[in-house]
Amino acid sequence: MLFGQDRDQLRGMYIKTWAAHRNNRPLEPLQVQIAAVIEQHPEYHPLLENADLAMGREYLPESGETNPFLHMGMHLAIREQVGTDRPAGIRALYQQSLMHTPDTHRLEHKLMDCLAEMIWQAQRDGVAPDEARYLACIKNLAEDG
Repeated sequence: MLFGQDRDQLRGMYIKTWAAHRNNRPLEPLQVQIAAVIEQHPEYHPLLENADLAMGREYLPESGETNPFLHMGMHLAIREQVGTDRPAGIRALYQQSLMHTPDTHRLEHKLMDCLAEMIWQAQRDGVAPDEARYLACIKNLAEDG
């Protein structure tokens, strides 16, 4: 797991990284990746600049709001998967998908839908995530554009 399972620790990492980035302080390699994702989401900047709000805010599915920390974490997960080619084959499918969706940020959002579906199905069924189904979803994106 990227940061462990402590919500405050996770949120704190985003807040501290964004503050360090904004103040031109040196960043660790993981922080560089986090800052890059945050830069692509200006709608989250005010939240990350208000630590009290960011740490205490609840994002419940029934409220219809996107959890910004989950959203940015999924970007990082997709980038990590493509970078390490895990599950095996995701890098090639990602490269193929770029032909139809050359905007990498937009493409990550499409892949995040597949990732979210895989996680939801695994949780619903109480089983391990189905990587084959996940890759099939991405393959459909790569073929359909």
